[in-house]
Amino acid sequence: MLTILDKYILKRYLATFAAMLLMFIPIGIIIDVSEKINFMIENKVPFLAIVIYYYHFTIYFANALFPIFLFLSIIWFTSKLANNTEIIAILSSGISFSRFLRPYFIGATIISIFVLLMGFYVVPVSSEGFNNFRYTYLRRDGKERMRGDNTDVYRQLNDKEFLYVSNFNPTSKMAFNFALEKFEKEKMVSKITASRIKYNEKDSTYTLYDYTKRTVGKLGDKIEILPEKNVKFKFELEDLTPVVYIAETLRLDKLIDFIDKERKRGSSNINVYLVVFYKKFSIPVSAFILTIIAVAVSSMKRRGGMGMNLTIGIAVAFGFVFFDKIFGVLAEKSTFSPLVAVWFSNFVFGILAVYLLRNAKR
Repeated sequence: MLTILDKYILKRYLATFAAMLLMFIPIGIIIDVSEKINFMIENKVPFLAIVIYYYHFTIYFANALFPIFLFLSIIWFTSKLANNTEIIAILSSGISFSRFLRPYFIGATIISIFVLLMGFYVVPVSSEGFNNFRYTYLRRDGKERMRGDNTDVYRQLNDKEFLYVSNFNPTSKMAFNFALEKFEKEKMVSKITASRIKYNEKDSTYTLYDYTKRTVGKLGDKIEILPEKNVKFKFELEDLTPVVYIAETLRLDKLIDFIDKERKRGSSNINVYLVVFYKKFSIPVSAFILTIIAVAVSSMKRRGGMGMNLTIGIAVAFGFVFFDKIFGVLAEKSTFSPLVAVWFSNFVFGILAVYLLRNAKR
């Protein structure tokens, strides 16, 4: 049962975290608006589309920077407790440091469960809305402003077939510079190309514009050229979408099924999907680790006061995010284990948390 002390600290824990979100999210929105306002005006983006975009942006932004917001909020209110000598009074009353930490762990549990469920079901939807808006409206001279997120999609469909598109528009369900190559015993037997390919939901077919099919023969190649042709392929629409785009927009159950399917295909991009999958679990766990570090750092009254604690806190928080991003990219771009890469930051900072906690108890 929660005591008055537990309720007091837990209330400060959750309220400060919420205040930190409400303080930084508008700043993020203002910065984003300042960067994109010209493109919105040029492309005459509907006001409702902008409102929906910033709803998705808020969730996407908060989820991405969740560790920093949580860490700084704990540093902030715990430092205030220390400067007001409230922590000294609590410990002097006979309460152990471990018992003092209990409401912090309760708060971390509440936030972890919330972030976990958000990552399973809400964040994928917001990620899709966030990316759809960028790919649909943020263009300059007909080209995507943010190249690299949705361009040059390579996909190995099976042992024999390879697919490529230069870019993909998720709203119109259209891809450009399409190519589908088929091999037999390491020799190409056919190749289909098109300037555009559009998915038709009614009959699950694809319309290929400037269609060309080249069939390689022993005595000569057979070439078929048509201005437009409807074809039914075995691959799915998601095979045309960018690797990261797919992973970020799938709910947990669909992501698991998708990873299984990609494993059977022998996809070379499997590490990218695994990084997204493992992060759904590692980020909530980081709430406990960052909570311990924040309390250990800020529970002592320092000469520099709250400013010194915030300086240390910001350095540790950005160090955590730095390692998380670096090893995530390393796993996506190399053969480095995605499991190790995703959990590396939690492991290293977990050791740091134990060390700081032992010193704080002393």
